[in-house]
Amino acid sequence: MCLSTAYRESDPDEVLMEYVSAIDINGENITLTDLMGEKKTFKGSLTHADLTGAVIRIDC
Repeated sequence: MCLSTAYRESDPDEVLMEYVSAIDINGENITLTDLMGEKKTFKGSLTHADLTGAVIRIDC
């Protein structure tokens, strides 16, 4: 199973969420869900998703 870590695009050291298992995009809203089912929603855009490298970048 591939789990990813989401980072803020403007600050690559800022972790938005770890162990991301799902990404849902609805307009400008990006909802990340982790392995335990916890959800966080951000307003912005997905700028990069490297699922084999386990890295997601969001401009929010």
